[in-house]
Amino acid sequence: MTKAMSRLSVIDSRRWIRFLLHLLPQIDNVDFGKLSVMEKRMLQMFYITVWGKAIEDWGDYEFLDNLYALSDSSVLLNELIELLNYQYSRIDFIDAPVDIGFDCPLDLHCTYTRDQLLVALDFLKPGTVREGVKWLQEQKLDVLFVTLNKSDKDYSPTTMYNDYSINEWLFHWQSQSTTAENSSTGQRYIYHKERGSRVLLFVREFKADRISGGAEAYTFLGTANYVKHEGERPMNITWRLDHPIPAKYLKKTNKLMVG
Repeated sequence: MTKAMSRLSVIDSRRWIRFLLHLLPQIDNVDFGKLSVMEKRMLQMFYITVWGKAIEDWGDYEFLDNLYALSDSSVLLNELIELLNYQYSRIDFIDAPVDIGFDCPLDLHCTYTRDQLLVALDFLKPGTVREGVKWLQEQKLDVLFVTLNKSDKDYSPTTMYNDYSINEWLFHWQSQSTTAENSSTGQRYIYHKERGSRVLLFVREFKADRISGGAEAYTFLGTANYVKHEGERPMNITWRLDHPIPAKYLKKTNKLMVG
């Protein structure tokens, strides 16, 4: 549970914290099947954080046993509630829902682990994602995972992408090394608006968290729109964000400042 607490300590979404503070004290009396779609997605995020797997069957005995066991552990439950209240008190920015085409609990400029954000998008096998991009065909979403400061030992020459913010609205992103302009993926990036798909941008400063040693979580910069590109294999794409990058994040994402 120590690792789970560490992963929960990155939570900074007011909406998600309020949901958990309402749910956790009354787990024994909740009919999980009657939760709204949005509530189920937030519970998925919590469950995969604590138990490392997604809920595929809301009547599954293992799922219910785990939650009821947490409810019976008053010390652990109280510690968890105390942590969530502390996290809520520390939020110093304005978070807001993002329109991605369906009810989704991911909020603008909030921080999420890869597993948390993928199950929030209804992808229930996040452990299978190894690349820095994920196309969710059913949801019509391109999810971009950006690590700003890459080290030679963690990334091969073909994955040392050049990603940085140009200003508060524009972000320079380099595709995977095999992506050609005329490929299905390249065309999807260029014509995503015409085809009705969306691009989501998640950014982190380093691969590993310098305090916990685990994977660093991502900040959600919201939806982005294609502006232009140069070259191919990889494509150097400029995206325009629908929401400006706040100043405190801009210092981390701007290439001139970070390196």
